[in-house]
Amino acid sequence: MCTAATLKTRDFYMGRTLDYEFSYGEEVTVVPRNFVFNFKSEKCQNHYAIIGMAHLAEGFPLFYDAANEKGLCMAGLNFVGNAEYNRPVEGATNVAQYEFIPFVLSRCQSVGQAKELIQKINLTKEPFSDKLPTAQLHWMIADSDEAIVVEYTRDGLGIFDNPTGVMTNNPPFPRQLFGLNRYMSLSPCEPENRFSEHLPLERYSRGMGALGLPGDLSSGSRFARAAFTRLNSISGESEKESVGQFFHILGTVEQVNGCCRLENGKCEMTIYTSCINAQRGIYYFTTYKNRSIRAVDMHREDLEKSELSRFPIGAEEQITFCN
Repeated sequence: MCTAATLKTRDFYMGRTLDYEFSYGEEVTVVPRNFVFNFKSEKCQNHYAIIGMAHLAEGFPLFYDAANEKGLCMAGLNFVGNAEYNRPVEGATNVAQYEFIPFVLSRCQSVGQAKELIQKINLTKEPFSDKLPTAQLHWMIADSDEAIVVEYTRDGLGIFDNPTGVMTNNPPFPRQLFGLNRYMSLSPCEPENRFSEHLPLERYSRGMGALGLPGDLSSGSRFARAAFTRLNSISGESEKESVGQFFHILGTVEQVNGCCRLENGKCEMTIYTSCINAQRGIYYFTTYKNRSIRAVDMHREDLEKSELSRFPIGAEEQITFCN
């Protein structure tokens, strides 16, 4: 269970929470322009540089979320029970599901270009390995002008405009979007008594305009909560104000260890939260065990080399005493 969001102030930002019961040892990873991607359909070199969170498997970065140097962002979230991919087709541009993020970001500058590319590829269910089976995902792709959700289901490819700028998991995105109709009366402003003119009802607390906003941890409820927060939040234009506000937005859907218990006895929690300044190529992140905001700037790396730059995210909480 995860949540992704976008934010536009002076710059454009996109990020996500990774909510899961364990970590794969993911690291912030910078892919320089001359790193060789051995995709199923072709070898790719001399591409756009990419920064994101990835698990490195046999030298291949398996991205969870990322942005390229042109400002295009992409995140893959669980879509269990609905995602269905294709078999490889001879003569087609076959792209394995685990290749999807780097395949798109290595060559597209905008959402418009990504749409065109996606409609030409055959996304396949080939697993990376026996130990890493094919994940059931859908994706949000965004730039400073627009956002879309891409889903592969039994009905085929779906590309949906995303006016909310957020995405969670199930159900499929059109149903998530339709579900917001039930919350149309919510407001960040104080409510008026419309129950009855015969009852002298009064406000007894601030924030009552949002009464009815769901607070549970289900994906549908997180979608409504993140959309309401993101669409009504007010941020300053500076980098610190924007990044701080972004983490506050995703903070409304964080998973606390112990509150979502699974059948195997483990608990889902927010392993990390990310915020990418897509225009500057800076990847900000926090983790469950360290809530201080850390950052990796892709432009401080040599983007003409061919080797990956990797930055572990594990660290203990840092507490600053004020006396």
